[in-house]
Amino acid sequence: MITRGKYLLPILCMGMLGGAVNAQDFDVKWKSTRMDGSRTGVVLSAADNVKESMGEIRGKKYYAPNGKVYKCGTVPKVAKIMIDAQKDMVAVKQVVAYSPEAMTSHRPESALSDWFVDILIRSCGELTGKKVDVGFANFGGIRVDMPKGDVLLDDIISMFPFKNKLCYLELKGSDIRVILEQMAREYWQVVGGVRCVSDKNGKLLSAEIGGQPLDDDKVYGVTTVDFLLNGGDGYSIAKNALDVKVLDVYVVDVVLPYVKKLTAEGKP
Repeated sequence: MITRGKYLLPILCMGMLGGAVNAQDFDVKWKSTRMDGSRTGVVLSAADNVKESMGEIRGKKYYAPNGKVYKCGTVPKVAKIMIDAQKDMVAVKQVVAYSPEAMTSHRPESALSDWFVDILIRSCGELTGKKVDVGFANFGGIRVDMPKGDVLLDDIISMFPFKNKLCYLELKGSDIRVILEQMAREYWQVVGGVRCVSDKNGKLLSAEIGGQPLDDDKVYGVTTVDFLLNGGDGYSIAKNALDVKVLDVYVVDVVLPYVKKLTAEGKP
């Protein structure tokens, strides 16, 4: 959530009056604020604790979890909409996994992005019967972090909401090097199966696959998402591919069976 500072009112007034609005004309202070339920005590609900986590509506009054009662205004109206919607969300509130630690996604590398790309590499290999050496994905495809504790179906769907399909490619090492050099020069995306070193000036110094230096003449098995094949986030991974297969499976439908399998095996 983005909130503006004390100059929001004059900016809005000028906009309504038809005056020109230029951000540089104002000392606007922006800050990022995480929305929470500090006023009401509301927390994320599961399928069986809506009343305890979100409160309840009695008549026109809203009884919040922290004991406060809201008799009028916006709060009871919004609360009713949110509470009424929960019955339609029961299916996605089921617990599908357990995470012993919270995992975040951030550049240049993070626990969640590493976990994600490892699943892509493993799943692509299983679905195609091919040896997959390298995985590429974009950080923008991971929309929320992994919570600590019970993981809901809603968490996984929210984490990977886009209809990105899993892909298998065969690329020469020289083409993989071009991709890695672009990432080092611009900003790193999600990479798996490769150990890279770059300097502060954005120059790729070294790259290893399977513990061996990247071989420009060798053909490697690569997995990625179809968004990155032809221009997504500025990448055209399929440009010089020797083979491209777009699998008929979305990313979320690759991740979900994996976490359910771990749960069935009693693994976090």
